[in-house]
Amino acid sequence: MPTPSAVVSPNCETLFDYDAKLSRVAQIEAEMAEGGFWNNQEKAQATVGELKGLNALVKPIKDLDKSLGDLDALLEMAADEPEFAVEAASEVERLETVLADLELKGLLNGPYDSRNAIITINARDGGVDANDWADMLLRMYIQWAKKHDYDVEILDRQENEQAGISEATFAVRGPYAYGYLRGETGMHRLVRISPFNAEGKRMTSFAAVDVSPETNDDVEIEIKDEDVRIDKFCSSGAGGQHVNKTASAIRLTHAPTGIVVQCQNERSQHKNLAFAYKMLRARLMRLEEEKREAEMAAKYQSQAKTGFGSQIRNYFQHPDQRIKDARTGYGETHFQSVMDGDIQGFLDAVLQWRAGKEVAQGS
Repeated sequence: MPTPSAVVSPNCETLFDYDAKLSRVAQIEAEMAEGGFWNNQEKAQATVGELKGLNALVKPIKDLDKSLGDLDALLEMAADEPEFAVEAASEVERLETVLADLELKGLLNGPYDSRNAIITINARDGGVDANDWADMLLRMYIQWAKKHDYDVEILDRQENEQAGISEATFAVRGPYAYGYLRGETGMHRLVRISPFNAEGKRMTSFAAVDVSPETNDDVEIEIKDEDVRIDKFCSSGAGGQHVNKTASAIRLTHAPTGIVVQCQNERSQHKNLAFAYKMLRARLMRLEEEKREAEMAAKYQSQAKTGFGSQIRNYFQHPDQRIKDARTGYGETHFQSVMDGDIQGFLDAVLQWRAGKEVAQGS
C-alpha cells in the first residue's frame, strides 16, 4: 500500500492550484498591512473571508507536506528498529485521513463554493407540524455551523402562532460555507408521531430549504429599480420596545423572477433595505447557477435536481429512527445526533455524488 507521500505531491498541490493560492495569500496579507485597509468595512471583511478560505486549503497542505517529511524519517527508523513500527502505522493512518479530507475539499470547485451561504427555510405541507419541522431544521443547521466554527446571523424569522416558524433566513459565514451547504437546497420530509395531535397519529410534514451564495461588490448582478417593489412594515418577534413601533422591516419583490426576500434583523430601515438587496442578489446569483446546471443536465439528457421541487432527504422518527438522502443513498440511524448538527456525512456524500454526475456528464 502506498504511503500518503506517494500520492500527495505533485497531485494534491496540482489539484488545489497550490502555488496560485500561496501567491494570493501573500497578496492579501500585503493588502491587509496597508493603511486604510479597513476604511471599506464590507470589502475588507470579504477579503478576510477570502483569506480564511484560502488558508483552509493552504495550511493543511503545508502541514501535510511537513508531516510527510517526518514520516519518511519515521519509516526508515521503523525498518531498522521494530519498536517504531506501531508509531509509523498510526501516523500513516492519520495522514491518510488528512489527505482524504483534502481530496474532499478539492470537490469544492464551483464558482461560488468558497463564499458564505444565505439559507432560507420555509414550512410547507403539514400544518403546525411543518412549522415545528422548519424550526428543527433551523436549529440543525445552526448547530452544524457552531461545530465547524462558522458564524451565524439570523436575518429574518417569522414565528408561527402555535409552534415553530413559518419562515427563517440566516447567513452562515466561514470558509466554503456555500460549497458545503448548497446541496441542502430542496424539500426535506419528516415522518413522526405528531406532538400536536391529541390522538397520537403519525404525520408527514415538509420544509423547503434554499441555499444561495452571499454576494460581494465583486459580483455584478443587474437589478433594475422598476423591477423591484419595496414594502415597508413593522418588525415582529422579540426586540424590545422598538418592535412594532416603526416600519423598519423591508420586503422586496422582484417582478421578473417572482423572488421575494425580506429583512427585519436591523433596527435601521436603511440597513434592512441594504441587506434585503444583498439577499436578492444572492438569490438571483443562485438562479443563474441553477440555469447553468439545468443546461448542462439537458445537454447530457439528465435532469438537474435543484430547487424546491425535489424531495432530497427523508427523516423518520417512527416506526424506526433513520435519515436517508434520496440522491446519494447515504443514511444515518441516530436521529437526534443529526438534529444536533451531525450532518457532515450527508454533505460529504452530496459532494461526491455531484462530482460523479459531472464526470458522467463529461464522459
